[in-house]
Amino acid sequence: MAYPSKRLLLFTAKLGYQTRSFEEAARKLNVQLIYVTDRCHQLDDPWGDQAIAVHFETPEVAAYTVMEAARGQIVGGILALGDRPAAAAAYAARGLAIRYNHPAAVEACRSKLRTKEIFRDAGLNVSWFKKLPIDPTPEPSLLGISYPCVLKPLSLSASQGVVRANNREEFLAAAARIRRLLQSPHLSVLAIFDKPDPLEGPYFEETIYVTPSRLPESVQRAIEKCARDSARALGLSHGPIHAEFRINEQGVWPIEVAPRPIGGLCARSLRFTFDGEFEPIGLEELLVRHALELPGWNSPREQIASGVMMIPVPRSGILEGCSGEEAARSISGITELTITARLHDAIAAWPEGASYLGFLFARGNTPKEVEQALREAHQKLSFKITPSLPVEHPAARRITNQGN
Repeated sequence: MAYPSKRLLLFTAKLGYQTRSFEEAARKLNVQLIYVTDRCHQLDDPWGDQAIAVHFETPEVAAYTVMEAARGQIVGGILALGDRPAAAAAYAARGLAIRYNHPAAVEACRSKLRTKEIFRDAGLNVSWFKKLPIDPTPEPSLLGISYPCVLKPLSLSASQGVVRANNREEFLAAAARIRRLLQSPHLSVLAIFDKPDPLEGPYFEETIYVTPSRLPESVQRAIEKCARDSARALGLSHGPIHAEFRINEQGVWPIEVAPRPIGGLCARSLRFTFDGEFEPIGLEELLVRHALELPGWNSPREQIASGVMMIPVPRSGILEGCSGEEAARSISGITELTITARLHDAIAAWPEGASYLGFLFARGNTPKEVEQALREAHQKLSFKITPSLPVEHPAARRITNQGN
């Protein structure tokens, strides 16, 4: 069904898995995408997408740039992919009078400390926490820290930099790794689904996400209530929300809530039944419909079970080869395998890592069938990874020789 053309501002990193999926949804819905990306404004449209170039590190300045670029245009909605773009989108929405989350709510989500403070003040279940400087590393015995504990950066997502420590030595080692990670100039943000595998540390790399949930109906209702209460406490009011929870005998514990959709290629595991379409629609199309208030924005998820595996990185090094792809695709229930890591590129295991080797997708009659298919397909895959060697600059050798 064709709709009158509308414009949608899409705030996203200059490189992202989801952009092609949003482009397909936009073409289908006759929507003009206006990209807002973090690229150098001095480059003359290197990707040919006529994107508005901003710096997400300064969201208010980025928002002003967008408002100036959009002057005289009618913009119907705003979407943001990732935590940093969401802040700029919130400020821009205020200036353009477009429905979106309040900047204060988005900023609260960007800080894990502020998020926990809000959850605590709202009466939600929150584990004991304490803000600590990363440099110099504090002495845990002086801070009343008991073990095991989990160290988590105030920013970042996809469990990047999250480390469990069982004693003082592991605490100090984890703090040192997180300090090195936060000093790195290259970070990328990946989204998180609920997961069947328990993550007990010491690192927290994501693996398999399966839907629908196999938890009892009463627990699922408790999760939904906690999600609503968490969003309300943060002040989130419009657009996609991504939330993560842990559950134990004491109830539901909110870990993180962010004003963004699930990232990477994980959205391909979600399809929605829209009466006006012969085939189910994807998450990206659903979000475009919601942002522009088009029919079908509240379409329900399809009934079939589905899931995704973010193929984990077994060790850091150089990816030299991958085998077993056809065998993995042949497993009953597997619908797609995409290897996103490039050969001969450096890859990093967690907690320094933030990118997976690829994605496996499956569908089946039950979540158990989906999970089993993903695990069997993953066992068929083999990756050759050689350790990275430090590279010595030729000048260093000349200086050493001169010194001798």
